[in-house]
Amino acid sequence: MLRKLLLTTSLLCATGAVQAADLVTPSQALAATCFNCHGPHGVSTAAIPSLAGRTSASIVETMAEYKTGKRTGTIMPQIAKGYTDEQIALIATYFSQQKQ
Repeated sequence: MLRKLLLTTSLLCATGAVQAADLVTPSQALAATCFNCHGPHGVSTAAIPSLAGRTSASIVETMAEYKTGKRTGTIMPQIAKGYTDEQIALIATYFSQQKQ
C-alpha cells in the first residue's frame, strides 16, 4: 500500500500534476485531527492550550499520561488511547516544528 502511494506520488510530481510542497505528510495528516480543538497548526485562540512550539518530548509525555490515566481530562484520555505510540510521536514532531 505504502509502495503504491509512493509510486503514485512520484508520478504525480514528475508530471507536474502535483508540487512536492502540496503533499501532506503523515505527520500533518495526523496532527490535523487536533486542529478542531487546539487550533490550526496547534495555535489555539481559546481556553484549550496551544500545541505549537511545545517540545516533542512534552507532547509525547502528556499523551502517554492521558493514555495511562495518570492525567485526567474530559475527552483527551479517550482520544489518546486511539493513537499508537508511533502516531503520537509523529503528531508531537509536527507540533514541535510549528511556530506559536
